[in-house]
Amino acid sequence: LMQTSEMLHKICVRNLVRKYCRGLTAERKVQLQQKVVTSAVFSGKKEGYLESLSQPFLDTRLKENDLNPKVLQLIRGENIKYVTPVIKYDRNGFKARERLLVLTQSSAYVVEMAKIKQKIEYSTLKGISTSNLSDGIVVIHVPEDNKQKGDVILQCEHIFETVTKLCILANKQSVVKVVKGSLRFRVGSGKEGTMVFTVGPEPQVFKDKTGQLTVV
Repeated sequence: LMQTSEMLHKICVRNLVRKYCRGLTAERKVQLQQKVVTSAVFSGKKEGYLESLSQPFLDTRLKENDLNPKVLQLIRGENIKYVTPVIKYDRNGFKARERLLVLTQSSAYVVEMAKIKQKIEYSTLKGISTSNLSDGIVVIHVPEDNKQKGDVILQCEHIFETVTKLCILANKQSVVKVVKGSLRFRVGSGKEGTMVFTVGPEPQVFKDKTGQLTVV
């Protein structure tokens, strides 16, 4: 009798799961697929992850029409998938600059108004780093070659959404690292810089006395 009861319970659960899956809209399926990736990358590793669970990811933060026509012309032929405002920090002086991050099917672009400041083809992307704290910093690591100026340091308001979109489009979930304390990034010409993550009374990003980029 017990075996029959267990078998009926399994069948009932299976039918309920099947019914739930069949009732999902295409949009809801995409949301769940993205959240599964977010969980694999950030669960138990980065502060703010649990709070992000209830927040649906948007398809994009800005529409294609919001981009400058010159930028659209430069990346014509590529299917734009996601656009979001970001703050980019210069690799040397760490000056903060307002930029757009544009993700297409094949590349990531850092855009300034009508200019493309940097293009990173997903096939060449070496890594994606974030801290374990609640900041929105993400570093996109690129190859050491003449095409690239160095790694890209960005601050994103929707860090979980942006990193998830990037690693799904690039198909490089395995290269995302959540680091503690500090990380190294490439400045260019064989040089490296250090970024330090710490906790303080208010969020800030600045160049400290030792020349390191400090993220509070």
